Amino acid sequence: MKRYNLLKIIFFALILNFSFLIFNSSVHALEVNRKVLDNGMVLMMVERHNLPVIKVTVGFNAGNLHEPEDKAGLAGLTADMLTEGTNTRTAHQISEEIEFVGASVDASGGGDYATANLSVLKKDLDLGFKLLSDIILNPAFPEEEINKRKERIKGSLRAMEEDPGFLTSREFKKAVFGTHPYGRMKTGTAETLDNIKRQDLVDFHSAYYLPNNAVMSVVGDITYEEVEALIEKYFGEWHAGELKAAELPEINMVKERKTITLDKDLTQANVILGHIGVSRDNPDYYSLSVMNYILGGGGFASRLMNNIREEKGLVYDIHSYFAANKYGGSFQVGFQTRNGSANTAIEEVLNEIKKIRTEAVSDSELSDAKSFLTGSFPMRIDMSRKIASFLVAVEYYGLGVDYIENYPGYINGVTKKDILRVAKKYLDPENFVLVVVANQQEAALKEDW
Repeated sequence: MKRYNLLKIIFFALILNFSFLIFNSSVHALEVNRKVLDNGMVLMMVERHNLPVIKVTVGFNAGNLHEPEDKAGLAGLTADMLTEGTNTRTAHQISEEIEFVGASVDASGGGDYATANLSVLKKDLDLGFKLLSDIILNPAFPEEEINKRKERIKGSLRAMEEDPGFLTSREFKKAVFGTHPYGRMKTGTAETLDNIKRQDLVDFHSAYYLPNNAVMSVVGDITYEEVEALIEKYFGEWHAGELKAAELPEINMVKERKTITLDKDLTQANVILGHIGVSRDNPDYYSLSVMNYILGGGGFASRLMNNIREEKGLVYDIHSYFAANKYGGSFQVGFQTRNGSANTAIEEVLNEIKKIRTEAVSDSELSDAKSFLTGSFPMRIDMSRKIASFLVAVEYYGLGVDYIENYPGYINGVTKKDILRVAKKYLDPENFVLVVVANQQEAALKEDW
């Protein structure tokens, strides 16, 4: 235990020292230029002239929130296919052109939003924007490539059926979110993938890959005037369209205790315990961040780790977190333990949840949590690629262009009373979903969980 405490202190000191240097040298100098263009696209731009490199991320409100339930996976598949050929280039030609200059272009999606990304040297900026605009504006969605990608996804899904961690997470999401898109897999299933036809991708792209549904962030060795000129040259014919709002079911906090078990021949039980959480725009998000760091998000600094691993030796790792999305989120505690110790570990998790809801945290716990959260924050934006991605998220979740400079204040303003209040409000040790994938005979779970 002493060894782990020493490592924790050393790691914490290194984080703070490194973060202090970054925060004082770059973050305060991070000037974000935001503008809504004539076609409705939001442009976020940061000049960084230390290296002749430009990173571009284009985010689209085109995640799985907008796909029909019987065609789950459509959003992710549409994004994946952007680089698999356009009206003028094959996938091989795109790859060949971009790799010849040592650049990269890619796309991904399936969550709250989808993204297309470009990384390119300043001297090859024209080529980079030409290819980026081509995959966004003119994807061909070749039938053969769609079928290949669907088969690869199905193969991956079959392999994941043997992963107890995947099974635990899948069942937890289904139980917590029900029919809401957050409750299903972003990839879809073999059945829903079979329902997706090429025309579905064409229609999804036409409906949601619009400039008035997009955020472009540009970071690097470039001026605002240069960015505007490139957008006019390569995206000048990209026009706004009529947007369809996502028709989403309500996410309800069901006041009940639900246990889900899957029987597998395992020596370790995989466990997730949790319930509905909060959306990203919830004003209590920052108090919850500090509270959760103390409870189970702070690694060896957390109560769950200290109690259940260091003192009782029941787990190798245990963590808790709030996954906060656009329209809702979840709270969960996850761990692995020997089958026979599952009941004891679950009981200790509930004890720690009850404790943080009824007793004020200590001054040192609060101070350490604030120091780590504010001190580690700069590492989320210490590279141009991270900044470009971060700015898209800031815009999508409506956090404000001054979010980076305001974040330390949000965290440092949290009090012990705030932590007690949000713990009582958002943690429920009586009503929760418990998922256990284990050798159920050996685990012998209590019936009253």
